[in-house]
This record gives sequence, structure tokens and C-alpha cells, in this order.
Amino acid sequence: MRMWVKLWHLQSISEEDKGFGPIFEEQPINTIYPEESPEGKVSLNCRARASPFPVYKWRMNNGDIDLTSDRYSMVGGNLVINNPDKQKDAGIYYCLASNNYGMVRSTEATLSFGYLDPFPPEERPEVRVKEGKGMVLLCDPPYHFPDDLSYRWLLNEFPVFITMDKRRFVSQTNGNLYIANVEASDKGNYSCFVSSPSITKSVFSKFIPLIPLPERTTKPYPADIVVQFKDVYALMGQNVTLECFALGNPVPDIRWRKVLEPMPSTAEISTSGAVLKIFNIQLEDEGIYECEAENNRGKDKHQARIYVQAFPEWVEHINDTEVDIGSDLYWPCVATGKPIPTIRWLKNGYSYHRGELRLYDVTFENAGMYQCIAENTHGAIYANAELKILALAPTFEMNPMKKKILAAKGGRVIIECKPKAAPKPKFLWSKGTERLVNSSRVLIWEDGSLEINNITRSDGGVYTCFVENNKGKANSTGTLVITGPPGPPGGLRIEDIRATSVALTWSRGSDNHSPISKYTIQTKTILSDDWKDAKTDPPIIEGNMEAARAVDLIPWMEYEFRVVATNTLGIGEPSIPSNKIKTDGAAPNVAPSDVGGGGGSNRELTITWAPLSREYHYGNNFGYIVAFKPFDGEEWKKVTVTNPDTGRYVHKDETMRPSTAFQVKVKAFNNKGDGPYSLTAVIHSAQDAPSEAPTAVGVKVLSSSEISVHWEHVVEKIVESYQIRYWASHDKEAAAHRVQVASQEYSARLENLLPDTQYFVEVRACNSAGCGPPSDMIETFTKKAPPSQPPRIISSIRSGSRYIITWDHVVALSNESTVTGYKVLYRPDGQHDGKLYSTHKHSIEVPIPRDGEYVVEVRAHSDGGDGVVSQVKISGPYGFPSINVRLIFPLISVLFVSRFEMSKMH
Repeated sequence: MRMWVKLWHLQSISEEDKGFGPIFEEQPINTIYPEESPEGKVSLNCRARASPFPVYKWRMNNGDIDLTSDRYSMVGGNLVINNPDKQKDAGIYYCLASNNYGMVRSTEATLSFGYLDPFPPEERPEVRVKEGKGMVLLCDPPYHFPDDLSYRWLLNEFPVFITMDKRRFVSQTNGNLYIANVEASDKGNYSCFVSSPSITKSVFSKFIPLIPLPERTTKPYPADIVVQFKDVYALMGQNVTLECFALGNPVPDIRWRKVLEPMPSTAEISTSGAVLKIFNIQLEDEGIYECEAENNRGKDKHQARIYVQAFPEWVEHINDTEVDIGSDLYWPCVATGKPIPTIRWLKNGYSYHRGELRLYDVTFENAGMYQCIAENTHGAIYANAELKILALAPTFEMNPMKKKILAAKGGRVIIECKPKAAPKPKFLWSKGTERLVNSSRVLIWEDGSLEINNITRSDGGVYTCFVENNKGKANSTGTLVITGPPGPPGGLRIEDIRATSVALTWSRGSDNHSPISKYTIQTKTILSDDWKDAKTDPPIIEGNMEAARAVDLIPWMEYEFRVVATNTLGIGEPSIPSNKIKTDGAAPNVAPSDVGGGGGSNRELTITWAPLSREYHYGNNFGYIVAFKPFDGEEWKKVTVTNPDTGRYVHKDETMRPSTAFQVKVKAFNNKGDGPYSLTAVIHSAQDAPSEAPTAVGVKVLSSSEISVHWEHVVEKIVESYQIRYWASHDKEAAAHRVQVASQEYSARLENLLPDTQYFVEVRACNSAGCGPPSDMIETFTKKAPPSQPPRIISSIRSGSRYIITWDHVVALSNESTVTGYKVLYRPDGQHDGKLYSTHKHSIEVPIPRDGEYVVEVRAHSDGGDGVVSQVKISGPYGFPSINVRLIFPLISVLFVSRFEMSKMH
């Protein structure tokens, strides 16, 4: 009867083979390339780890891509398409990575071309509507891709957008503007403003004149739902939006419900009731949803169904595996999803099998890179693994027998013999020179382990395990000692797993002639590599017990357990750790801390908190519910944040007043329920940006590359900083540079400017909400560049206790600043600091160094700054003979400055 082989992972690779096949670290993703993009190229990424390094190739629509073409280039494994063309390049791409161990295929990625055409140029006719009647302005967006447009409406001019309220609604499904009943104030010209976030482009239509026609008395009419949501197919985890809006006079109220079931906990109603959003939708949220519009003249209802399906998700997937040659392999690969996914297999990048995979009597031909693909109508997931076929002589190098095995008199011991060998070897045991065979006390297991029962003192001694297969033979030796503390407990089992406790049973190990006084249960989790004593029930586990319960465990946490016995001689060896188990989940019982926030951009409310660490998640689908309301408000607004690692939520509301006090609180949730709310904190919405411009702005030109800007402060107290914008006349204002300084500053230094260039400068007051209006724009010119020609040193002559250094005069070019003098730095060789001299002459006198060499640096100075350095080295008192030369030198000034400071002086 054939036996299924045990699977093991890549770390078990034999000594003969340390390489491995490709493992993807980055795969291509769906990409939208804007047809009007100026970049002229698009990149699809692919990177794999392998030994030896992998070779890459790409396929498009199942055809090989010719990488020799000028249109393509490779950067590592990334494919770069130059001058992308929709007709040639739109399609489905995937990457193949291979080495001598096999080939794997990446997930498929679609390259699409995004566009948003302009609206037609024809004028739109005016619309006349009686006051009190409802109306619709059609957007009719132009041709586009993808279909992720957002819509707003302009009123009379850009950028004046209408604000949606209970009476006016802009559908994000078709872009139309709906007005429940027209008022005289609605008169104006309207334009549909369409934005495509995928290609960052916006267009707007021709303006539509809307003319309300006065009525002496407006006639009431019942609610009429004109924006109706359709049946929706959603994927689990997505956010779903339903729209419902009604015409009517008076303006109807809109209510939402889920038919025959409670509304999802993550549902949020916004836009004066016209929009229902369900965040992180789950399978249980599927059902019929209804909106009802009602005024005092009548009501209207609309229903549609949400169908919730799911992307494939692994239940069990393949991992790198090694099997002995000639053995059998069952490789489980199971996924869930809605619809239920189908399973197919690739081997070395090519189709191989469908459904369950079983291999019999494996050979080297079965080795390679395998990919299990689970797919349904919503997409596919890939699991990649390498299958290695082992054939090697037995060796104990990786897992020798224990040199010393402890056993208790009258007890039981198992001596393991686990060589690395393929195919499986035959086993033979000896004690000293005596060959062992199965008996009433001695049993050689099928895996080679030796079991001895009812141990006596005569069982102590040297034991040897001999192994042999068709590739060779080996042996390993250990000593069985009957000398001390209890041996390791055996047969550890974990049962009755709950959220905060588990039951453990074990069999007593050797007590080594000293009764076991107690047992200790220890645990280890992903939170620490250390084993820690667990709390137990009973608190003290007597030495005659073989069962207890570990309590006060963390819900939804992966644990390993082991048991340690103690006697009067000490603490014994721990048992073999249990298999990893995960405790059941539970609702969170810890509230987020440090709830606060405030600040941010205009019309924003920023809420922050300290995210809970992994040990407090207690279950799947962990996230946060953020609740907030105006300080004196009654109704809490709640939003769901599904990222467990985030600690920030920003609420945007164009109607929010600046610096308004809000009460906020946060709680955690998971698939088991909600946790407690945090303490309520009081924060404030973002303040308005400053409204005043700085005055008395002035500029002082310092050199060819630096200017100083100064200004008078604005009166407003909400200023946090000042921003200086500057740009050269040959640049566009959009390319302006910015310098930010604290609000206490009255000036700023601008550096690294171009010489002899016209610059424009303006100053703004700023805070966290943005910057205010600019000051009057100042125009200025930097000075010409400093001389580019270094001084040519023509002599270095020693005279008594001095050196006389002479150089040629530097003549500035027509585009350079005129030379006004020279700077000379006198410093020890190898150091940056020294004495700085200034002179208008072409020579300088410096003292002879007392010891070692000194460097004399000379550079021309001008209004535009300092020029290029020339230098000469001079030696100490015995370096050169003394030459008596009489020269008259000008008065010079001496400064002690660093070499860096010298370059900054003007």
C-alpha cells in the first residue's frame, strides 16, 4: 500500500543543493496610461528572488514580446514601453521569471489607455422652469475611459461650484443636476464639470442658462423619486454607494432601510439623505434596500438588491516542498470565494493540470516550479512553490543523535534516529556490540526511532543507529543515562480551544529517581521569542497531575505550548513544543488611547488616535469606528476605518465652520463585535487660511547667487509661518521655488540663484489651513557672477621672517563682476581654518611657518562674490634660503575665520 510522503519546507534543502527557483517579490498591476501623458513611456514591474539570478521575459495577449525592438526596454525585470500606442500596446501582460530550477508566471495585468474627451462645442439651450417645480439639468459627459468620473456643477464662473443640500443634488452616477423645486435664487448659468482621477484631467460643458419663471403662488406636489439606484453586484470588503433623490414641493425628506433586516453597522447616510454608503461590505449585508421620499403631499418608494460576492481567498495553499525520489505526493490547494473558485496548475509557467494534484512514484522529471491558481469571475490568486526531488546518501550532519539521553528507571524512553536520506533508508540499532531486535520492551519504529519500556539501570549505555539506502550508509551514536531532574513530559496534546483558555494533557516523563513535585506550563507567541510561564487552572499543578488548563490567554493569538517538570533535583527539560494553535476570536475589550487631533486644511476635521497593537485585535476584519459631533450637538456621526494600522481620519465638509469645537471618540471592532469607546476628547476643526498679505516687502541683493527678502508682519494671530515664492523671469511662475520660515521671522535669505538674472519675489502668510494672498510682487536683479579666472601666482619669495606672495591681476569677463580686491587665506596644510587677509594689491606678506608646511590661497573678490582659488605651499624656517627683498606693502586687515566663512564674505 502506497503512503503519502510528509511535506517539508525550503529550509530542509540538502547540502548538495543550496539554490532555489524564482520567488516573486513584485508583480505587474493593472495600469491606466493617459493618452495625453507627456512622459512618453509606461513601466510594468516584475522582480523575483532566485539563486542563481532569474532571467525575465514578457508576454502580451499570450504572445512573446520582442525585447529587441526599440519600443521596449528592460530595467531589471521591469518592462518599459516607449511611446505607448493604444492600438499596439493595450492588452493583458504577464512576466516570466526562470532559472535552472524552473519558471514561474506572474499575475496578469491589463494595460489600458485613459482619456477624457472635451464636451461638444455647441451651445446648450436655455431652460425655463416655473418656480416651485422640480427640474433636471443633463450633464451628458463626453467619451471617456475609465468610468470613474466625478461630477460637480459650476454656477456662472469658475471656480464657483454649487453646494449640494436637501434641495439640490448632483448624481455621481450620471452627472445630472437635480433641483427638487426651483427658486428665484437658482437663476444663472450652469456648466457640468467632469474630472477623471485616473488621468488627472477635467473638462466642463457649455453653460446652460436656467431661468426660473415667477409664480404668484407655487403649487405643492408630492414626492417623485427621479434618482433611482439599480441592482448592485459588490465584492466583499468594497465600499458601496446608493443614490436616491426626489423632486417635490415642499422638498421631500428621504429615509433608508434594509427590507426585513437591520441596516449594516457600517452604513452611513450623507448628502442630506440622498446617499447611502456601506463601508467594508460583508456577505451578510446582501439584501433588498429601500429609500422612501415623503412630503406633506405624498410619498414615493424605490427598492433594489445588493448582491455581495467574494474574490478568491486561500484556505490552504502550496509551499516549497521536498520529497524523496520514488515516493507519492498529494499537494493540497484549496480556496474559497463567491462564486466558488476553480483550481488550475502551471508547471514552469505552462498549463499542467486542473483540480486536485496527486503525483505517484515521483522522478526528477517532476521537479520544477509549480503554481496553483484559484479563480472565479472576479479574479485570480496565485500560490507559487518549488518541488525538489531528493536522492542522497544517509547523513546525520544536519540532525545527529543526542549525545546524552536521560531516562528514568521503570519509565519509557524514545531515542530518535532522523538522518537526511532519500530514498528512505533501512534502520538497525545496537547497544555496544549487541544488535537490538523488537521484543516486549524494545521496539524499533518505522521512522527509525528506538523505544525502550520499563527501563532498568542495565539499559544505560552507548546506543548506535545504523542506516543504509541505495546511495550509501551512515551511523550516529548517543549515550542513555539513567544521573537527575525530571525528563521532558511526553504526548502533549491541546484540546478545548477557547478565546482565553485551552486544555492541555500530557504523559509524565522520567523523574530520574526523584518524584516530580510540580509542572509548569509555558507559552510562546509571535509577540516574543521567549517562553513565558502561563497562568493555569489550578494555579499550582501537582506532580501527580497530567492535565491542566492555561488561562488568561489572548484571543485570536497563535500559541505554542510546552510543559516542564520539576523535582527536588531541579527543573527538567521541557516537552517537545505543541503544534501551533490559534485561540478563538472575541470582541475587542481595549479602547484606543491618545484620541485627539485638530488642525489640517481648510474645512477639515482631523481625528487621531494611537492604533491598538496586534495583541489587542482579538479577531479578523479589525478596524475602528470613529464618532464625532459638534460640541453642543446631539447626534453622533460615525465612520468606519478598515485599516488596522492607521491612527488618523480626516473628515471633509465644505459647510464646516473653521475652529469649531467637536467631541470625538474612537472604538475598535472585529468580526466578533465592537469594543468600548475611548474617552471623549474635544478638538477643533481646521482654521481658515490667513486673509491678509504681508506689506513693506523689500529685497537686498547680496551677491550673484544670494538675495535677502524682508517684510512687515500681518496683523492676524492665526499665522504660523511665512512663505517666500521666487522665480526667474525666464521660468514660469508655476515653477517657482518656495522657502518657509517661522512666523517670528521678518526676513529670509535666498541662495543658489543664477547670476545676472531678473527674479520676481512675493511673500504670503500661512498656517495649517493654507497660505493667504500674496504680497505685491517685487522685481530684482542678481549681480554678475564672480570672476571665473583664478589669480596666477607668479612668485613665492622668502624675505627674512616673511614670505612675499605675488600674483597677476585678474581681469573679469564682460558677463562677470569687476574685481574689487583679493582675499588670501593662510592656513596649515591639511586644516581648513587659518588667517584671512584682504588687500587691493597684487601681493601679500605672510610669516614663515614655525614648523611643517602652510598653504596660501588667493582668490579675487567682487560684488558678485568670491572667485576661483589659486594656492601655493610654503615651508618652515629651513625650507628655503633667505632672500633679502625690500617691498612696500599696503595696509592689510587680518581676520580669523574658517575657510567656509571666507567664501561667504562679500
